[in-house]
Amino acid sequence: MINAIVLIHAEASRIPETAQAVADIAGVSEVYSCAGDVDLIAVVKVRDHEQIAEVVTGGINKVDGVVQTTTHIAFRSYASADVEAAFSIGE
Repeated sequence: MINAIVLIHAEASRIPETAQAVADIAGVSEVYSCAGDVDLIAVVKVRDHEQIAEVVTGGINKVDGVVQTTTHIAFRSYASADVEAAFSIGE
């Protein structure tokens, strides 16, 4: 399973409708409305990299109210109790 975090800039007047439309896209597991540099954050969970492109470019970017997106692939989760955590790419 591949997790991605999509930062979404949306039209201010359409944030609730945009968030709901993004949440309804297959592959999107959660959508958060937030204050700060971006308007919405979507968590995407898919089986392979090609699906991320389908969900983001074929889905999220086409939702009315979405102005711009930035996608970040999440490689590993960390917790405060995880004293053995190590980060590596390709292993």
